[in-house]
Amino acid sequence: MADMLTLEAFEEASAKVKEVTQETKLVESPSLSAQCGNRVWLKPENMQRTGAYKLRGAYYKISKLSQEELDRGVITASAGNHAQGVAYAASHAGARSVVVMPTTTPLIKVERTKGYGAEVVLFGDVFDEAQAHAIELAEREGLTYIPPFNDETIATGQGTIAMEIIQELPLVDTILVPVGGGGLSCGVSTFAKLYNPKIRVIGVEPEGAPSLTRALEAGRTVKLDHANTIADGTAVLEVGDKVFPYLQKNLDDVIRIPDEELIGCFLDMVENHKMIVENSGLLTVAALKHLPAENKRVVSILSGGNMDVITMASVVQHGLIQRGRIFTVSTMLPDRPGMLLKVASAIAEQNGNVIKLDHNQFVTTNRNAAVELRVTIEAYGEEHKQQIVEALAAAGFTPQIVQTQL
Repeated sequence: MADMLTLEAFEEASAKVKEVTQETKLVESPSLSAQCGNRVWLKPENMQRTGAYKLRGAYYKISKLSQEELDRGVITASAGNHAQGVAYAASHAGARSVVVMPTTTPLIKVERTKGYGAEVVLFGDVFDEAQAHAIELAEREGLTYIPPFNDETIATGQGTIAMEIIQELPLVDTILVPVGGGGLSCGVSTFAKLYNPKIRVIGVEPEGAPSLTRALEAGRTVKLDHANTIADGTAVLEVGDKVFPYLQKNLDDVIRIPDEELIGCFLDMVENHKMIVENSGLLTVAALKHLPAENKRVVSILSGGNMDVITMASVVQHGLIQRGRIFTVSTMLPDRPGMLLKVASAIAEQNGNVIKLDHNQFVTTNRNAAVELRVTIEAYGEEHKQQIVEALAAAGFTPQIVQTQL
């Protein structure tokens, strides 16, 4: 097998993955450009077949297997995008695929993986247990294990994203790439530096799972005690040891993003770009505001868009609350006719929209003296929210902002 992560290997991988991938052309974003002071383009791998970039590495890896290996079949462990990438790639190659998924995997991901042709085995409560079982099955049944990220061939396939970015935007200054296990960031940064060392490549990882940051500090891979982030696709406890040397050499910087910033980015992508992007893919959008405003050409890689509807609804709700577009006020008022109308009138005069109301007569021992009214209101944003609160105060009430519960 030829050496991986070379210009020749990237060129071969690019031609190969085009057999199955969809073209994901760069999308320029005037709104994000205005927010961050740079010229921003998005690489929408959330629109890729199977909903994420993972198909690239999986297909290239499987294409390098011998016919004997294909006849025996492949196996992997994953609870998300890699599972679907391997299933699709194996089916396209005419090979049997087995995917071991934790028993906690959402049903929709299980069904999607089956839909791409894989046999799904549910085992263990967490990924590590599923992976151990997959490796055991591989040895027992003679299947070839397809790793999710810690593999140079996989990383070469993922790096074809950088080739496409540079072909479309030859003068790109900076590429932002999400970091979990390191396969995508390894491929992207290695190709970019081989092609043009002046291109800055910045890895972006969740603050609650800083496995690359810890590894760079220690000079070796380090296993985190735990990961706590809504960016589940990048919640990896340890960066791959095979790809880590490339990350040490080729990444210019690493930015860590708190979960709160991802929530607002989800709303931005839905409202301004009409795109669904999963939390891990939003890391590079959030990172834009961490860059100096220098009018540079910056590309954010949106790594995937596989998000279940329940998670989506939760993120939207929290995002609206975070931006002051939904909020709750509590105020005490005498329990007598007309008081509720007075509150509603004060809100209506400011064009606020009441979406929930809770009238509690039992908050005090003397309900005739006062009852609590909690009103959940829709507003245009923080400024409008403040106008409504001030209007309630001017009407003689004592509004207090309290936690919203929808």
